[in-house]
Amino acid sequence: MVVENLNKDNQLAKNKEVLYDKAPQSNPINNNGIIARINSLNNRTNVSKMYGSYNQNLRTMFAAIDYPEVIQSLNEVLKNKTNVNDFFYSIHNILTNKLNCFFTAFGSYNTQANYINLKLIDKIGGTYSSRIFSSESGNPIIECYQNKCSVIKTDSKFLNIPYLQNSQVAVIPLISVNNCIGVMLVGDNNAKNNLDLYSFLASHFGLFIHNSELIEKVSEKTNIDSLTLLSNHRGFQEILSNELTTAQTKNSRLSIIMMDINNISKINRELGHAKGDEVIKLVAEKVKQNIRSSDSAGRYGGDEIAIILPDTDTDEAKYIAEYLTYSLSCCFVDDVGPVKVAVGIATFPESTKDQEKLLILAEQAMYISQSKGYKDGMSAIVSSTDFNFWDDMALNSFAEVLTKRHSQIGINFEEELVHKFNNEQISSKNHLMEMVTSLASAIDAKDTYTKGHSTSVSRYSEALARAINLPESEVERIKLGALLHDVGKIGIPENVLRKPTNLSEEEWEIMKQHPVIGAEKVLMPNETLRDLIPIVKYHHEHWDGTGYPDKLRGEDIPFSARIVSIADSYHALISDRPYRKGLTVQKACEILKMGAGIQWDSNLVRQFIQIAPSLSTMV
Repeated sequence: MVVENLNKDNQLAKNKEVLYDKAPQSNPINNNGIIARINSLNNRTNVSKMYGSYNQNLRTMFAAIDYPEVIQSLNEVLKNKTNVNDFFYSIHNILTNKLNCFFTAFGSYNTQANYINLKLIDKIGGTYSSRIFSSESGNPIIECYQNKCSVIKTDSKFLNIPYLQNSQVAVIPLISVNNCIGVMLVGDNNAKNNLDLYSFLASHFGLFIHNSELIEKVSEKTNIDSLTLLSNHRGFQEILSNELTTAQTKNSRLSIIMMDINNISKINRELGHAKGDEVIKLVAEKVKQNIRSSDSAGRYGGDEIAIILPDTDTDEAKYIAEYLTYSLSCCFVDDVGPVKVAVGIATFPESTKDQEKLLILAEQAMYISQSKGYKDGMSAIVSSTDFNFWDDMALNSFAEVLTKRHSQIGINFEEELVHKFNNEQISSKNHLMEMVTSLASAIDAKDTYTKGHSTSVSRYSEALARAINLPESEVERIKLGALLHDVGKIGIPENVLRKPTNLSEEEWEIMKQHPVIGAEKVLMPNETLRDLIPIVKYHHEHWDGTGYPDKLRGEDIPFSARIVSIADSYHALISDRPYRKGLTVQKACEILKMGAGIQWDSNLVRQFIQIAPSLSTMV
C-alpha cells in the first residue's frame, strides 16, 4: 500500500510537471521552477515517511555493538533450528535487530538450471525474489559464487530492487566441504568492519544447508528400494500410517493390494538372482504405470509388492487388481514366460481398523490366492471378506503369515487365534462347532505326536455320554468341552510340548498349567463357552485326589470332567509316542481297569470298557 501511494504521488507530480510545462512561458512561477521544487520536496517527504526507520537507523548504526551479546543470541536462536527457512529468518532477525542491518538475502545455486535463486528480506519485512544466471559474470553475486570470495559493494543498486534502502552490501559465499553452494548478502553500511562476523555466519549457514540436504537424501534412500525404486518396507509403513489417519478423519475407505510373484524362488534357484530381479523390476514398473496418482506402491518383502489405495472400497480394489494381473499376464520374460502373481486385498475399516492387522489380512488373503491358483490363466484375487477365518485353508495361511512375521510384530499365531476366537460373533451352533474344531486342530498341530487328539477325545467322550443316557444337551456340552480340553496348551512352549523324551520336573510343572490356562485365558473371556470351564479345568483331576490343578477328590470332580478324563487317557494309551508304540485296545482297557477308583471313576471306566472295542475301528 505504501509503495502504491508513493507511485500515485510520483505520477501526480509528473502529471503536474507536464501540465505546467505546457503553460505559457510568461508565467513567472513556472519560470522560477517553484512548482518543480515543491514537487521534489513532496517526493522526498513521502520517501522519508516510508523509510523513517531507516533514517533513524542511519543515526544509530555506528553506535557501539555488543558482539558477545550478538554471538550469544545467535547461539541461542540457531541451535534448535531444523530447516533452512527457519535458520535464514533467525539470522535475518538478529542482524536487523542487533546490528541494524537494512536487509539480508540468501541465494542457493541451482545446478541444473545454472542460476542462483535469491530471496531477500528488508528491514520492514518486505520480501523479494530474483534469479541471477551464471552468465551474468559482472554481477557481484556471480563473482562471489564463482571465486568463492567475499565481495563488498558500496551500494545496493546492482540488485535492481525498487525502493530498497541503498547501502553497502557484503556478498559472502556459503562454503561447505570446500564447495560453494550459494551466497549470503547483508545490507550494512558498516559491512567492511563486520565482514568477519558475516563470514562466520555464512560458513555455519553453508554447513547447515549441506547437512540438511544429506539428511534428506539419506531419508529418501532409507525409504526407497534400490531395485524397484518403490518405497521400501519402512517407507510403505509410513505412507500407510498417514493415509489411514486421513481415512479415519474423512471417514473414508482405504484398501491394500498385496501381490506375491509366483515361483520367484524357483526362478532365482534355476535361472539366477539376476533373472529374479528382472521379474521383480518388471512387476514394479507395471504397477507404477497402472496405479492412480493418489495411490502408493512399495516393495513390502523380497517378492511382494503392496499398493495403498485411498478412497477405495473392496470392489474397486478388485477391479484395479484384475487390471494389474491382466497387464502382467501379457508380459513375457525370457526363460520364465508370463508373469503371474497371487493377489490379496484388505479394506479399512471393514476388515480392521488396525494398521498391522490390515496388512496381516491382506497377506493372508494373498496366501489363499496362492492356494487357489489360477482360473482361465488369471490369478485368483481374494479379499479378506471372501473367506471364513475358521476355514482350514484360511487358518493355515493365517498361521503362515504370523509365523513369518512374529519377530517383526511381536504377535504369535496362538495369541492372535485366541483373540479372534473370543471376539468372534457366534451366528449359529454349526458356526460355533466349526470355530471350536478349527481351534482344537490348531492346538493339536503344535504337538506333532497328537494330531487329531482333540477330535478323537471328543468322539470318545460323546460315545460314553450317550452310553450312560445323558440328556442330549449335556452330551453336546461334553462333546464341545472335550474338543477344547487341551486348549490351554496354546500357552505352553513348543520345546516342552514337542520334547521327544520324558519331561523334567520343571518342564512337567509348566505342562501342568495348561488346564488353568485353558479355563481362565481362553474360555473365561468368552461368555458362550464358560459352561465348559469345569471340563477343561478339571479333566486331569484324579479320583484319589492326586491330580491337578486343585487336587479334587471323588465326586467333587465335575461329572463331565471325569468322562473326558477317561477318553483323554484312553486315546493317549492307544496312540504312538516317540518313546513307545501305541497300545492295543485290550491292553489299554486293562490299564483303565487298574486305575479305576484311583485315577478314574470306577463306574465310568466299566461303561467305557464295554464300548471301547467299537471305538477302536474309528481310531
